[in-house]
Amino acid sequence: MALSKIWSAFIIVAIVAAGFTCLFSNNNKDIFSRMVVGKTGDTTHAKFIDSIALPLAAAKALSSNKDYKDGDTKYVKTTDNKFITYKEQSADGIIATCTSAVNICIGLIGIMALFMGFMSIAEQAGGIRFLSRIIQPFFSKLFPEVPKDHPAFGHMMLNFSANLLGLDNAATPFGIKAMQSLQEINPDKSRASNAQIMFLCLHASGLTLIPVSIIALRAKQNALNPTDIFIPCMIATFVATIMAMLIVSYKQKINVFQPVILLWVLGISSLIALLVLYVTHLNKDAVDVFSGTLSNGIILLIFLLIVIGGLYKKISVYDAFIDGAKGGFETAIRIIPYLVGMLVAISMLRTSGVFDIILNGMQQLFAAMGFDTRFVKGLPTALIKPLSGSGARGMLVDTMKTYGADSFAGKLSSIFTGTSDTTFYVIAVYFGAVSIKNTRYSIAAMLLADLVGIITSILLAYLFFANAV
Repeated sequence: MALSKIWSAFIIVAIVAAGFTCLFSNNNKDIFSRMVVGKTGDTTHAKFIDSIALPLAAAKALSSNKDYKDGDTKYVKTTDNKFITYKEQSADGIIATCTSAVNICIGLIGIMALFMGFMSIAEQAGGIRFLSRIIQPFFSKLFPEVPKDHPAFGHMMLNFSANLLGLDNAATPFGIKAMQSLQEINPDKSRASNAQIMFLCLHASGLTLIPVSIIALRAKQNALNPTDIFIPCMIATFVATIMAMLIVSYKQKINVFQPVILLWVLGISSLIALLVLYVTHLNKDAVDVFSGTLSNGIILLIFLLIVIGGLYKKISVYDAFIDGAKGGFETAIRIIPYLVGMLVAISMLRTSGVFDIILNGMQQLFAAMGFDTRFVKGLPTALIKPLSGSGARGMLVDTMKTYGADSFAGKLSSIFTGTSDTTFYVIAVYFGAVSIKNTRYSIAAMLLADLVGIITSILLAYLFFANAV
């Protein structure tokens, strides 16, 4: 019911806000068209502007024959020395979003088939159960309802490992397989179990060792030191993950102070600390080589061990692969309705202007309270991240282009991007894959962990980059 109420609220708020905008704003009479048939990058309400009305930063850029962009507003200079300002649509409308949702699922088919095929080999060879026995002492404390040595432990371990290495393509099929394994022991097939909620909240916290894609985006925007956000990102995402564990553990009455849990958490913390110390001594190119070798090398190693294990157990590895791959294809198709529904609601919320209203209100509120409002310029990334991963990356690039990759807003936006996963996308895909309708308190727990991650990111940005402007 929680997901249904949130989904309905997104749509109602978006349409009502768009209706008021259409009625009372002369510059937004086409808002309904933008919401339905508009596309990202479409130009809206362009107009000529006098040079004296140009913002100082825009005038300076245009005097050098460079376009200037502030958020979704762009200023350009024509060949006859006139100035035009216009807005660019920041999100696809409903029709384009439906197409994008289906394209995402189609793009998942190959990845899902590949990894689920290899997991089928591992299951038949006993590899998943072997991995489950290794992780069982720790996971059995966090997932007390899951039977000892259940394959779900192995699937969850593979998912968390892929997340740690920043392998989104591998994490999704591993995670869906984990949800399916947990669904097998779920007494109420339409209601999320405690184990499913714990797993999904930990997954959505997005613990990642090296934010490779963020470093790459910063390098493309000519940041002086693209890797300088590595430590803040690592700390913020680790805090968000621990908070997700604490929130769900409190709700499920799990004692997190058990020796086994404390030892595993301290062990993981120590490994992260050692990695931080090592990576901080590397330059940008060395970080790229190290992260690429580590993440992709481990995936190839997993494939090698699975095939060798299958041959050792004398199973038909190719037939086992095909059986698993068929399941991957079916799962990718099954999640289409769930993803279309969620992404359309998110699209309407973004194209209706609700985000602009929230951001302007927050900036005015914090300014009135006397706070340093530099962090508000990076908030769009934090607000969009739970809704859309691609939207958050686009907002990160836009923030860096507008304020500079080495600006406070640019660095904070980078930390936001690496702090957590896309909560509502995760809910739609993972719960949709097992047809869960009652998500219970999972959404509230994920969003609360996201909020802690956002606050932590802001504090870390002021701690590490206080002198940035």
